[in-house]
Amino acid sequence: MRRIPRSRKASAALVAMLGLGLGGCDFDPTGLFAEKYKPEVVQNTPADKLYSEGLAKLEDSDYEAAVKKFDSLDKQYAYSDWSRKALLMTAYSNYQGQKYDDAINASKRYLQRHPASKDAAYAQYLMAMSQYKQIPDVTRDQDRSEKALVALQELVQRYPTSEYAADAKAKIQITRDQLAGKEMEVGRFYLEKRNFPAAINRFRDVVAKYQTTRHAEEALMRLTEAYMALGITGEAQNSAAVLGHNFPDSPWYKDAHALLQTGGLQPREEKSSFLSKIYSSVMGRKTASAE
Repeated sequence: MRRIPRSRKASAALVAMLGLGLGGCDFDPTGLFAEKYKPEVVQNTPADKLYSEGLAKLEDSDYEAAVKKFDSLDKQYAYSDWSRKALLMTAYSNYQGQKYDDAINASKRYLQRHPASKDAAYAQYLMAMSQYKQIPDVTRDQDRSEKALVALQELVQRYPTSEYAADAKAKIQITRDQLAGKEMEVGRFYLEKRNFPAAINRFRDVVAKYQTTRHAEEALMRLTEAYMALGITGEAQNSAAVLGHNFPDSPWYKDAHALLQTGGLQPREEKSSFLSKIYSSVMGRKTASAE
């Protein structure tokens, strides 16, 4: 009988069959029975233990280690209530450690995942305060101030009855004052350079956007000054009049009045003017809120 040649594959299959039949054979020339990799199963650390360890690191002011503990808790127990707590504590730990950008990112993730949580207002507060803490001095770019203002306003709008709303309102005023101060600095620069149109634009912005800040009085006086320099006396008279009507005891009004007198002029308000309408609106809002 003609012998049928076996391929290596067929031989391997035969050895495998024999091996299965013999059961305990250690001889494996094909490598088919080489020991397979078995992944090591690592047991999760209990959630309450990780949380307690994170709190302990916080108490020791080891904020970086605290963040690691809470991050680990968030990953090991994803989508659980422990994960929610861990994410908030990650934001808080970063805030305490002055890693404000990391605190902002963690707060944003919390608000995206848990917008209806009872702690959502606090996450928004942490995000706003992390922006607020990075507000630079008035001589530098005020991008952080703008972001802080937006975050603080969102807190007041979304969570008006939260325990953080009152503090947010106070910081909104401080932030607006900062932004107005920057506009005034640039406006004064243009005024000194005798670029009066550019100066006027800056001072008008202060009055339009930040009319309740401490810089509004000076802005109105500087408008009077710039308009007088350009010979636009009607606008100068109007600026001084609006200043006098709204801030009658201001030293800036005394300066504006004296400046007009050098040209034989007196304050005269134009009720339909841009400035008058702004302050009419402001006074209307104040009256409504008082009632």
